[in-house]
Amino acid sequence: MKKKIKNFSLLLIISTILIFLINKLINFLANMKDHLPLGNGKFFSWRYGNIYYIKKGKGSPILLIHDMLPSSSSYEWNKIIHHLARTNTVYAIDLLGCGRSDKPNLTYTNYMYVQLVSDFIRDIIGEKTDVAATGSSLSFVIMACQIDSRYFNKLIGISPSDLYDLAKSPSKHSGIIKSLIELPILGTFIYNIVMSKNAVLDMLMNECYFKDYLISNQTVNSYYHSAHIHNGQGKYLLASINSHYTNINIVPALKKINNSICLIGGKEHEYMSDIIDEYISYNSAIESAYISSAKYLPQLETPEKFVELIRIIINS
Repeated sequence: MKKKIKNFSLLLIISTILIFLINKLINFLANMKDHLPLGNGKFFSWRYGNIYYIKKGKGSPILLIHDMLPSSSSYEWNKIIHHLARTNTVYAIDLLGCGRSDKPNLTYTNYMYVQLVSDFIRDIIGEKTDVAATGSSLSFVIMACQIDSRYFNKLIGISPSDLYDLAKSPSKHSGIIKSLIELPILGTFIYNIVMSKNAVLDMLMNECYFKDYLISNQTVNSYYHSAHIHNGQGKYLLASINSHYTNINIVPALKKINNSICLIGGKEHEYMSDIIDEYISYNSAIESAYISSAKYLPQLETPEKFVELIRIIINS
């Protein structure tokens, strides 16, 4: 029995060391080359960490907020920023836990991001702003605007998240998953599997693009690199997302909000029209528009059509 315990302990130690070395190698290879465009970015010193952002152009301000994933970043807007900057002051941020921003070991909550959006507009932009946000990130904007609308002008949601999914809350089961992902070595290994280059490519092909041949190596590398900056620290955000801490029921806010809201969806997204109709059912003033030959990320897949539509919305 003692010999079996000794052999098991030795095997466990060797396996742990091997996983540790694999994690180190993955992070080294992922960060060998910087695939995220700098764009003369700056950092906003926020209470929970430094927030990377890009500022370009002159004119009325518009803030661009990417989708809520550890692999997402301001790269999501890379193909449209210079177009919008011809007529507007464009700000694009990396949310805390994403891209070049800090990725601290904490529980990431919806209200934390609500504070981030409000603080960034107040302290950096300093005036009433049009805001465009993708996926569940729109929930931060809607909640921030509902709490204090002084700095918000028009709200634009790209491929908004299903309201039912947004209302899911943390449970005991999700807490176990969160604790597992946050483990020092095993959790990092799980994160590296979930955020592997093949997994990122699969996500882009199956969920984000209608025409997968439009996915460039630069896009894949940028999403992969974004997920692995700061040596796997993105796992803390992933743990919070999977455990529903970044969720919130926005229906009460949707009913009360008076700002102009327009939701944009890709025509080729199977359920997007149903999701947008659900938003409109709670606020009939919400407008909607669809972009052909696009799925979840029209700003990357059909940037020309997207820019044209955004201009119509903010100038109407």
